[in-house]
Amino acid sequence: MSVGMHGIRTAGDLVLRMQISKKMRLNEAKEYVAKKLGTDVYTLSDEYAMKEIREELGIGTINAVPGQPKGLKAKAKIAELLDIKIPCVDLMR
Repeated sequence: MSVGMHGIRTAGDLVLRMQISKKMRLNEAKEYVAKKLGTDVYTLSDEYAMKEIREELGIGTINAVPGQPKGLKAKAKIAELLDIKIPCVDLMR
């Protein structure tokens, strides 16, 4: 269901990570992610607002933006922001 929030276009990928890694229910995961991003649950599905938030926090966007983190660097920022472990990021360190 969270992937239905348009994945990396909005916050679906972040919500899904919380559901899987912390075994949170959908609404709980949305609230957790919104709190960590400094926004509200309704903004999580707004593509325009989330693009700005993702660029500001450096957690990756659907299209590469010059000067913005992508790939493993963006994943590392996601792991730090959401307080989760991402295996490929741990291997990189």
